[in-house]
Amino acid sequence: MNADMQAWKQQFEDELQHNILRFWMTHTRDEEQGGFYGEISPTMQVQTDAEKGLVLNARILWTFSSAYRLNPDPAYADMANRAYEVLTSQFVDAEFGGLFWAVDPIGRPTADKKQVYGQAFVIYALAEYNRAFGHDQAREQAIALFHLMERYSYDRQYKGYVEALSRAWEPMEEVSLSAKDMNEKKSMNTHLHVLEAYTNLYRIWPADELADKLTELIETTIRYIIDTETGHFHLFLDEAWTVKSDHISYGHDIEGSWLLVEAAQVLENPGLLEQVKTVALKMAEATLKEGVDPDGGLLNEASARDGLIDTNKDWWPQAEAVVGFFNAYQMSGDQSYLEAARNSWSFIQQYLIDRKHGEWYWGVTREGQPVPDAPKVSAWKCPYHNGRACIEMIERIDQLITMEGSR
Repeated sequence: MNADMQAWKQQFEDELQHNILRFWMTHTRDEEQGGFYGEISPTMQVQTDAEKGLVLNARILWTFSSAYRLNPDPAYADMANRAYEVLTSQFVDAEFGGLFWAVDPIGRPTADKKQVYGQAFVIYALAEYNRAFGHDQAREQAIALFHLMERYSYDRQYKGYVEALSRAWEPMEEVSLSAKDMNEKKSMNTHLHVLEAYTNLYRIWPADELADKLTELIETTIRYIIDTETGHFHLFLDEAWTVKSDHISYGHDIEGSWLLVEAAQVLENPGLLEQVKTVALKMAEATLKEGVDPDGGLLNEASARDGLIDTNKDWWPQAEAVVGFFNAYQMSGDQSYLEAARNSWSFIQQYLIDRKHGEWYWGVTREGQPVPDAPKVSAWKCPYHNGRACIEMIERIDQLITMEGSR
């Protein structure tokens, strides 16, 4: 078992170091205008006039900080430092606090709203930067951003967090995260990534006020955002938690299953952890039963009313499936989840890794053909899902081998 796991771990190490991270170090640095390019086409054409997104830059910071924590390569430190400098010099709103959603190629704001999803990713990244490098200012900036979010975006009446606010942190009508999202006050996606951010922040700042907020967020997610009967997330809700969509996102379901467990583990709350594990296994079970094709790939979306509505297999659900199913195996010992994790990884290797240009394709059709015209780098196409999957699996396999060796 150990030799087999060691060989599997080596595959993740090779993919992380020699494909994903190498691609971003080689192709994405904007040496003329600073920072990183905002978009690169599937044929590797740099879009020099593309906006630079907050989420892309925060995810680059998180990825290379996390990679450095795993393997202290000076090249990873250089990428992380570059991303930190870009975020703090170009995205920070010196007047109202928080960070802009997007800037132009030379760093002037083009979208100055305070999208809570984006603020959360900055907390997530700054916490990781502190974990990797002991950067005290990043820790203080993450704590200050937490306080801003709690002051302005927390819903004191119904709990949870609103989607977006104006530059001055005032309510606004158009709050949707992207063109494909509903314009509702609350979403699963934002709450999932606030959860993720607060979990990482708690690792470096285990304050009682943060513990209380993270605990409440877990409980709120289980009560309002997860359908505990079906094991699926509700994607969009109004301020009072009325469900506004019947769509199912298999990638978010399996991602959420392991992020919820991680949050409860960090809090070291045994009772809450047991409750979360039950819910997480329900989510993993539903994803495996309904969302996985015979080839091991995870389908994008379905509808409770209409069945499958998006049969493409984008890169990020596949990455999350590897970790989510492996997490379910770690919790349950059920071999079917280990097999599902291995099948997800095999699908990625066969269909998603771009052997010509590097990195991964945005996605493939159900027939296994790369989705046409989907960018290699963009505001949403970042090194975080696939990079994190590799890092998680390296660490989790190490833990499993250590446990096996101590028996």
